[in-house]
Parts: sequence; C-alpha cells; structure tokens
Amino acid sequence: MIHQFKNNGYNIVIDINSGAIHVVDEITYELLALWQEHGEEDAVATLKKNHSEIPAEEIEGIRSEINQLIEDGSLFTEDNYEPRIADFSARPTVVKALCLHITHDCNLACKYCFAEEGEYHTGKRELMSYEVGKQALDFLVANSGSRRNLEVDFFGGEPLMNWQVVKDLVAYGRSLEKEHNKNFRFTLTTNGVLLNEEVQEFVNKEMGNVVLSCDGRPEIHNLMRPFRKGAPSYELVMPKFKELAESRNQDKYYIRGTFTRNNLDFSKDVLHLANEGFKQISVEPVVAQETDDYALREEDLPKLFEEYDNLAAEMMRRQGTEEDFNFFHFMIDLEGGPCVYKRLSGCGSGTEYLAVTPTGELYPCHQFVGNTDFCLGDVWHGVQKTDVVNQFKHCNVYAKEECRNCFARFYCSGGCAANAYNFTGSILGNYHVGCELQKKRIECAIALKVHKSEQECE
Repeated sequence: MIHQFKNNGYNIVIDINSGAIHVVDEITYELLALWQEHGEEDAVATLKKNHSEIPAEEIEGIRSEINQLIEDGSLFTEDNYEPRIADFSARPTVVKALCLHITHDCNLACKYCFAEEGEYHTGKRELMSYEVGKQALDFLVANSGSRRNLEVDFFGGEPLMNWQVVKDLVAYGRSLEKEHNKNFRFTLTTNGVLLNEEVQEFVNKEMGNVVLSCDGRPEIHNLMRPFRKGAPSYELVMPKFKELAESRNQDKYYIRGTFTRNNLDFSKDVLHLANEGFKQISVEPVVAQETDDYALREEDLPKLFEEYDNLAAEMMRRQGTEEDFNFFHFMIDLEGGPCVYKRLSGCGSGTEYLAVTPTGELYPCHQFVGNTDFCLGDVWHGVQKTDVVNQFKHCNVYAKEECRNCFARFYCSGGCAANAYNFTGSILGNYHVGCELQKKRIECAIALKVHKSEQECE
C-alpha cells in the first residue's frame, strides 16, 4: 500500500510498510495512483490512453523503474508487522518512565486546562510530599527490570509551587543511580511564573529537558493563560523564558503552546515565538469537547490544514539560515526513528509509562488522573488492576479499526489513548479531528525532509 500527496510543490509517495519515501514527477505520480487502484497492466494501459502525447517507450521506462523499486522492497511492500502482533501484545513489560504530579495546584487559570487548574476533577489542591515522591522513585527502580535509562517528569499543576520537593527528589534519584545501575533523566514542565536564577541554575544542571508553557502572541497567550483574577501573564513569563532558552544554548527545551478556535491562524503564533528567538517550538491543537467555545471543530480542518502548509513553506524558506527553528510536530526520523514496538503502540501509557498523583496513586498517564476507573494501584503496593494494564498492552494500530489501513499508523502509533477514550469511551477509538491534524503534520514533516535533502544535494 502507498500513500500519495502533494505539498509545497513536491509530489511525494510513501510506501507505508517499508517507510520508503519517493519524490516523483507528475506522470509517475499518476501512474502509481492507477497502479494501486487497478493493478499494473490496467494502469499502464490507462496512462497510455490518457497521455497519447507521451511516447510509449517513456511510459514503459517508468513501468520498469517502478518494478525495480517493488523488487528492491521500497514500493507496494507487504505488512510484516501484523503477524507479530500477538507476540508483541503478550510481551513482558517494565516501567521506564513516571510523570510525577508534584503539585495539584496552579498559580494560573488557563481556560483550556484539562487538569482543572491542577485539581484533576477531585476538587482538592494538593502537593506531593517528599515521602510519596521517594516511594515513587523506589517503585520505578524496582519495576524497571534491566532497563538502565529511566525518565521522570515533574508535572502539575505548576511544579515550581513545590520546588523544594523537586530538588530533594532529584537528589534522591541521583543517590540511587550507582547502586542500582540506573540513569535518571529528569524533565520539568513550567508556566514560568516562579522561574528565577536559582531555578534556572538547578534545571540547567539536572534537567534533561524543560517545557515552557506559552501560547504565542501576547493577546493569544493572555486570553487563555491569565492569572486567576484575570491579569495577563505573558509580560511576566516571556523574559524569563528567553533567558532560560539562551542559558541552555537553545537546546534541550521546548516552548510549548496550545492553539484553540480563538487562533485558527496559529502559524502566526509559531512564527511569533520563532521571531522572539526560540529555536525549539511546539504549538499543539487543543483537545476539548464541542461544548467548549474554544474547541476545534470539523469545519475548522481546511483552515488548519492551510496553516500547517503555510508553516511548512515558511520553514522551508528559513532552512539553513539564522532564522531556522525546529517545530516539534514536524520533526520526523525517516532513517532510524522509534523501535517496532513504539511504532505499533505509541507512548507506552498504562504499561511502560505511568503517572503518580500527589498521594501516590498510579494512573496510565497524566490525562487519566482523576478518573478512578483507571486508578491502577499505588506506589506502595504496585499495580493492582492488571486487567486495565492488559487493555493498554493490547492497544495498538491493529486493534484500532480506523488505524489498520491508515497511512499514518506507523508514525502516530494509533494516537493518544486518553483522547480516544474521552471522545469515544474506548482507548481503542479514534479522536477524528486529532487524527486528521496528525496526518497533515506528517505530510508536512516529510515535505520538509524532502526539501532539506534537495537543498543538501544542490
């Protein structure tokens, strides 16, 4: 099976199962479409009939090249993954990453916050104690098997509201490394309100990545990310974010925003951040129910597709210049990329990746926190609901009907289980708006790779 698309002047063909990417001329593009739909002989006959101005030997030459690519295993290849899915689903799992909800509290009142300003549907504001966090790290080490590299993300709410515990847990994690032959990679997500020199110095020493929450242009950021009494936050956090990004040499961080129906022209927010000097940018679509006035809707898709195309075109223009920057959703590895297991099942939520609440409960990921049906156990007694874990172990691109024949399945790995559940009631469902945007981003990402490759060959 192949997938064809046009983007910013390129005719691109993806061989879905092998991952091979081909850039072709118009005639080859047309022939491949006919080939997939009707088979080789009918496709060639139809093309000759439709293009009598093209010499038959030229079309036969294209046919020969296509057959060579088929023989080489880079066109119309068979799916070798599906026969292995039973073994994959039965695999033993180890926990490799925790999302520590170090705070269920926040000093901002973001209007789209799935965490309800840090309360996570509980109606309570809480801070994780050092004792709970320490037990969480012990749980991670004990359940990580022979895996050496472990990840811990300090999340909230706003983690800097519990800063001393963050520092103490990092120190405790470092104390475990040599004894247990482990290496902790700590990360932190912050809205920036409490950023200061001491925090910056510590995160630059200890955090493998930092996520800085900013939605782009001041008017957009302040609309959706105000303080609780409505005061703007952009003017306070932006200088701090700039300083932190520079102090990390514009690497190992993301400035991450959310776009909503209020800024369907979100490419302007991405470019605003780029023009402010940030080199690592992620601006992502809001996930919200249609009852929310800021939610993205089906009718918004054409405009959003156009925005992604415009953003890709501008990034092509900037490639190789001082204005160049990375956009998280356009970053794609066509040569290496994630392992087979990750291609089939994604982030590992509910199996390899778990979230820990301030009181120590375990959930499949941060977006399930507060839904007690998905509470798996706690850091003292471990995972108790093995039936729920098994649901996640069997959640993969072949278990999802809409994913089985989708060209994007090995890039998106079936999408977000939490979004699927929130919109369909099942982790095996699909959040349609999110899927359509993901497919568009993949096409733009591949087009950017093609453009860069052609630039390098010139």
